[in-house]
Amino acid sequence: MTRSDFARLVDHTLLRSNATEAEIRQLCTEAAENGFAAVSVNPVWASYCAKQLSETLVKVDACVGFPLGANSAPMKVEEAKEAVRNGAGEIDMVINLGALKSGYHSFVEREISAVVRAVPNIPVKVIFETCFLTRDEKILLCEMCLRARAAFVKTSTGFGDGGATVEDVQLMRDAVGTAAGVKAAGGIRTCQDALSMLQAGASRIGTSSALQILAEFDV
Repeated sequence: MTRSDFARLVDHTLLRSNATEAEIRQLCTEAAENGFAAVSVNPVWASYCAKQLSETLVKVDACVGFPLGANSAPMKVEEAKEAVRNGAGEIDMVINLGALKSGYHSFVEREISAVVRAVPNIPVKVIFETCFLTRDEKILLCEMCLRARAAFVKTSTGFGDGGATVEDVQLMRDAVGTAAGVKAAGGIRTCQDALSMLQAGASRIGTSSALQILAEFDV
């Protein structure tokens, strides 16, 4: 895999609550210069990033219900719709973990479906926060996402107790087959981390360390 091949699989990420306009502008500049797939940002920055990236192929990836997934389903729907109106070309959404762990599986699936339906033709990546889930729950969520026609299943927010693991990526890839993408995110900081995730079946990498990882391709 070449440096440019890898870059096209990366969501260049800045989701800190205290990110400044200057930092977001730099994120967009770096994404454009390196040919990343998208910038992953909080929805408040969607319009700004869309303007910054208007003459590039880089998408704006807005993260809704982030990072806890604990707001209501209608709020996630409206947040996704507003982000798309403001220029987002992809949506990452966090599931309602409390509902899943409480056994309200149909509620969680309806929530995922509602967000997917709310933004037609926009890829929706569903964030599991795998560090809090059992193996069976991860497989169940993959099945839900396939029925809901989500574009990707995603491991983590990067704000939980753990991030992506090779084992979880393999499990999720096995569960979705070729019907959906798998996004590995959370704790991916080195070239070897990223390549291990891709070899395990990831089709997208979310990382705030993209520049450092790219630099390793030049060594």
